[in-house]
Amino acid sequence: MLDDQAMAQQWIIRVQGKEYGPVDIETLYEWKTEGRLLPANEARRADSDLWTTAADIPNLFDVGEAVPTSARRLTEPPREARRSFGAILIEAFRIYRKGFPQFLGLALIVAAPSICAQLANSMLDTSPDAELDFRTVIAAAFGLCMLLLSLAAWPVFVAGIQILTAELSAGREASLFKFFPHILKFWPRVAMLCIFVYGVFFLLTVFAFGIAAMIIAGGSSLFVPLLALALLGVQVWMFGRFFINVLFWQQFAVLADAEPANALRQSKELARSGRDLPWFQRPLWRGILIASIWFAFVLVLQIGAEWHTIQQYFHELTTTRDPQALLQKITETQRAHGFDLFSFSLNVLQRILQPLLGIAFVLLYFESKAASGMDSSRREIDTSA
Repeated sequence: MLDDQAMAQQWIIRVQGKEYGPVDIETLYEWKTEGRLLPANEARRADSDLWTTAADIPNLFDVGEAVPTSARRLTEPPREARRSFGAILIEAFRIYRKGFPQFLGLALIVAAPSICAQLANSMLDTSPDAELDFRTVIAAAFGLCMLLLSLAAWPVFVAGIQILTAELSAGREASLFKFFPHILKFWPRVAMLCIFVYGVFFLLTVFAFGIAAMIIAGGSSLFVPLLALALLGVQVWMFGRFFINVLFWQQFAVLADAEPANALRQSKELARSGRDLPWFQRPLWRGILIASIWFAFVLVLQIGAEWHTIQQYFHELTTTRDPQALLQKITETQRAHGFDLFSFSLNVLQRILQPLLGIAFVLLYFESKAASGMDSSRREIDTSA
């Protein structure tokens, strides 16, 4: 039986570029009965700009409902012809190039405050004998405010990447200005998940540093380093397991409109799906490979930006015998480093290219759902029936 909430909603259907509606759920049910509406027809609520499919309209289609073979026309390739990993990466670059102004705008929402904070911090005098004057206090407060603003903008960036990529991958035009109000609707949910997901990763990282401190403090004792290595193995296992479980949390929270608990649960299910496929075609390993490529790229940028400083650290480490003197020299090197234009430019480049990671995961999400059977195939119907 149709619920009251679904009855009160107005929907718009789009078939071959032509829109019909808005109509209520009863009219949609009549169209479905007449064979004029199939699960994969594009649909959206009248009060929303985000297109989905008729299969997602509550209580309209049963999960196992059959569709006549004569009415089907698959627009996604069959499983054996699905895109390879390289094709997903190529498609990600294509979508990024096609929607570059929109993705750049999203990146700047997060990067602009962060860059301002970095510039403000570079103006501060961090030497021990520096005086705490009004200018220093203002610069420090401004840098802190910009950092908080950048963190607050991160959920907007996450939700925006999902929505823009979904629209562009379907061949539709996507305007950041048009979708921005809809993107903001996801802020509370995405912010809550960001606090949980990144908070757990932060605690696991702190745990790793604690283990490293145990190894250093172990001295001549053999038991402490062995215990620390055992704990480090457990920490690596926990880190990897949690990473797998939250592989697709962003996509389910935004594109599937799932509540936080359901988004995490469905992310775990999708990440562990595809066990009947070769390992290199499974969502888990493809997701790990995408993340590894991005982290390797970021690492190269970081090493390139800090190469001169790394050389100085290595020189001090190999020439200084006294640990206290070594720490003092490293601290002096950090203070004398100052503002580095080359490092700053590489950091900006990383922020501009960061949407590529989100785009690739959205494409992997669509591909994985189709392969695992969690998403129905897209079909079009003959409206003249």
